[in-house]
Amino acid sequence: MANTRSAKKMVRKIARRTEVNKARRSRVRSYVRKVEEAIASGDKSAAQAALKQAQPELMRAVTKGVMHKNTSSRKVSRLSKRVGAMA
Repeated sequence: MANTRSAKKMVRKIARRTEVNKARRSRVRSYVRKVEEAIASGDKSAAQAALKQAQPELMRAVTKGVMHKNTSSRKVSRLSKRVGAMA
């Protein structure tokens, strides 16, 4: 257990940061899920619209330090590829 003042403060800071990052990660997953659901339903226009909303959200997660840049780029790439392949 933390026993110095600075270590106790860091424990509090990390707890706050973890909560914020959890919320951000959850938000990103929701947007990605919307795209995947639109792809599964076969509605190309809905999938494109959902992807357009998900892209900036994924990149925002990168700037906030929740996700690595390559991870986010890979997700966007794979989703756009799947949307593009729809009939």
